[in-house]
Amino acid sequence: MDRFAELKAFCLVASNGGFSAAARQLGVATSSVTRLVDSLEERLAAPLLNRSTRSITLTDSGRAYFEHASHILAALDEADDAAAGRDAEPAGMLRIAAPVTLAIRYIAPLLPELAQRYPRLELDLRLSDALTNMVDEAIDVAIRIGNPEQQPNLIARKLAGHRRHIVASPGYLAAHGAPPTPQALAEHNCLLFAYGTSRPTWRLRGEALATEVEVHGKLQVNNAEMLRQAALGGLGLALLPGWLVQQDLDAGTLVAVLPDYQANPGDMDVGIYAVYPANRRGASKIRAFTDLLAAALE
Repeated sequence: MDRFAELKAFCLVASNGGFSAAARQLGVATSSVTRLVDSLEERLAAPLLNRSTRSITLTDSGRAYFEHASHILAALDEADDAAAGRDAEPAGMLRIAAPVTLAIRYIAPLLPELAQRYPRLELDLRLSDALTNMVDEAIDVAIRIGNPEQQPNLIARKLAGHRRHIVASPGYLAAHGAPPTPQALAEHNCLLFAYGTSRPTWRLRGEALATEVEVHGKLQVNNAEMLRQAALGGLGLALLPGWLVQQDLDAGTLVAVLPDYQANPGDMDVGIYAVYPANRRGASKIRAFTDLLAAALE
């Protein structure tokens, strides 16, 4: 029994990034949680946590142990649900990492429906356009845009395609004209997403092979909504996802440039994915959330 108490204490400390938060969830003193984790590390003869006055992070051994321990506790919860006849109703904390603009556009409108359908479900949303370390931040499911690398410990479920468009305002095109070819993009002010590379390029593919064009511009920003607003304001051309600009294209406030070409900053075959640990493949709360998000992205 003490071993399960150690497992739960360690996983809560790792998930919450601290002993005090774990103690609050368990309803015990912080010193009790500290003793349980100390006992676990002593029994294993391995440090699981890097402890400082500012933060608690996992060691390499701690990451591996957390993955296995989380699986054990999840299986125990599922067994309890099955025995109690709860049919694995989505319940408890679900930590979600997602890009900022996508989350505001598509996840925020889902919150009322999630609360109504699954009253026992709690959500912790971590919004960032940076790639999240799922283990260190105890993320249950991450929404990622691109083409995720295949990793044996992660499942990547494709929720939707991800087509991008090169767009500009009617005012900008009236003043500067539309580029007739991909190479002509180099002559325009291109509004750039800050990927951290020193050589911004856009790749376009028509009927022939893909063409890579080095682009330049007076604005670089690490948020897609800011680029959309700049494009609407007539500042230049922007390469933006369809889910963000489709309403603008339908309304005519933005116009697609070089519409016969498929455009992307990298690989062409990309999508919107839900990524989660392999040992959580059947978790009902992950499935409930990703099913609703996939339907919203259709």
